[in-house]
Amino acid sequence: MNKRVAAVVAAVAVLAVMAIVTLVQQGPAAEGVRLMRQADGSMVLADRGGDAPVLDLYEDFECPVCKELHSRVDDTIERLAREGKVKVVYHPVTIFQQEPSRSNSVRAAAAARCVPESNWLAFRDELYAMQPAPHGVASGFTVEELTAAARKAGAASAESCVTSQAYAEAHLRDTAGIRLEGTPTVMLDGRVLGNEVFDPAALEKAITGGDGVTV
Repeated sequence: MNKRVAAVVAAVAVLAVMAIVTLVQQGPAAEGVRLMRQADGSMVLADRGGDAPVLDLYEDFECPVCKELHSRVDDTIERLAREGKVKVVYHPVTIFQQEPSRSNSVRAAAAARCVPESNWLAFRDELYAMQPAPHGVASGFTVEELTAAARKAGAASAESCVTSQAYAEAHLRDTAGIRLEGTPTVMLDGRVLGNEVFDPAALEKAITGGDGVTV
């Protein structure tokens, strides 16, 4: 009987060691990649246990060049984040001071704060798809358009928050101290990137150090 007990104890010990080894081999990546909202309204897409370089993206949903950047490299940025190769921090800001662009921007950014994390990237896609044009002339991002976009992104629960513009003042307060020369502004570990941010291969090379092209 004692031999049998000893054998069982030994087997359990071996399994415990194997489990520990497995956890060590999995490392931080086992935490998983998710999108998280920060107190200032910024959104972080990253491996929670990873140690990847940080890509800060400052964008104004009213900004036509931000829309162009989104169309060119958004898929690349999201892929790299989901692969654990970069930590992306999205910073919605309002940079325009003239109307109707300023109010358009505030309504869109305030609405984005209402949308749950699980629907936020889809809602962001909708915002760029419906960006008012021509820029500087057209009024848009009405609460009716924004609530429709939220429903399309699967966030019907955010409708009352979007309609009331509950986060408009908080958005302006939280972004008032951000000093930018323009949008989009993209920073990699604190260093402002240039035209390479518009080219998927060049941006990936800047982030990972791998093969790419120079713009």
